[in-house]
Amino acid sequence: MEGDKIIQISPRQARNLFLKNQLLINPKLPEGKTGTLKAIENLGYVQIDTINVIERSHHIVFFTRCPDYKQQYLHELQVKDKKIFEYWAHAASFIPMKDYRFYIPAMKKKPKKDSWLDKWIKEHRSLIRKVKARVKKDGPLAASDFQDVKHRKRGPWWDWKPAKMALEALFWQGDLMIKERRKFQRIYDITERVLPENVDITKPSEEQEKKFFIRKALNAMGIATIQDINKYIGISGRLNKWVDQMLKLGQILELTIKGLNKSYYILTKGLEEIRKSKTVISLRVSFLSPFDNSIILRDRTSALFNFDYSLEAYVPKTKRKYGYFCLPILWQNQLIGKIDPKADRKNKILIINNLHLEDKKINYNKFIPALSRTLKDFADFHNCEKIELSKNIPAKISHKIKI
Repeated sequence: MEGDKIIQISPRQARNLFLKNQLLINPKLPEGKTGTLKAIENLGYVQIDTINVIERSHHIVFFTRCPDYKQQYLHELQVKDKKIFEYWAHAASFIPMKDYRFYIPAMKKKPKKDSWLDKWIKEHRSLIRKVKARVKKDGPLAASDFQDVKHRKRGPWWDWKPAKMALEALFWQGDLMIKERRKFQRIYDITERVLPENVDITKPSEEQEKKFFIRKALNAMGIATIQDINKYIGISGRLNKWVDQMLKLGQILELTIKGLNKSYYILTKGLEEIRKSKTVISLRVSFLSPFDNSIILRDRTSALFNFDYSLEAYVPKTKRKYGYFCLPILWQNQLIGKIDPKADRKNKILIINNLHLEDKKINYNKFIPALSRTLKDFADFHNCEKIELSKNIPAKISHKIKI
């Protein structure tokens, strides 16, 4: 606040700050593996997902931000350099190793009393001890290295076998870490053998922990509601109390966005960025993964971009409107449509099943050439030699795309 007056910014200013902080406008990242690490550090985390109708979500996140990104960078950062680790952030994620200590409180937190997880752990203490002892003795192991139990009753957790559940319990509690992934399969090892020697493992105070997550969220989003801050790295828990404290101390500011009836928060330095920054609009078209940090909070996406989006992979085929794995399309500082790609890896064809553009006063003379370039780059990223446009795409658009 300035005096007793709450600052107000325009939706355009809010979007530009957000997209800049999300590295989607003029990111200026270093080349190579260093740029990939810098992207993870700036975003706070990058969510891992299994769906691979195209490249998995985390790879798409880097494709949109790092022009020279290669998948081997993630493996090297995790296994060789030990600059990133896996844990729960918004969901299962790659996280900067330098942030490790702030996740220790979550690892040490006991499951809610009498929850099914609490009961499972209490009922399987012996199994958990045996699984940990075997990993300690035999070295890094995958769930597939453990036998299943015959004729067992099926339960939650995707019907995981008991040993897999024990591995995950040990992982959540910080006793095991993910050393690496082999063909996307998690390889577990004793935490002490995975952590680099120089990592800080000092458990933070509650205040240090909570304020760390607030700063991480605001650094990544620029401006955010209290709901956004609480959800960006969900493992942080409710941060309302600490947001209020930081507001009183002048470490963050409250503001509003014209036309939106909500309170937003911003780091003090962020307001200076808004005042000093010149409007820079990216002329590149970006395809955003459904799990991209910039759109993972759907209510926020709707408010800032007037854009409704949901992943239809889990919707029956007959009820899908845009496609199995449709990706929001970012152009300049707006979300202007959705594209549903599929990589036919055997025949090296990138198939575009659907392309839906919303009526947002798109300058097609500039947009279509930019879309054509991104389609070619996207095809190259998937090692596809040809792009095939579905007949579902309106001819007035498909005929203009140069592929």
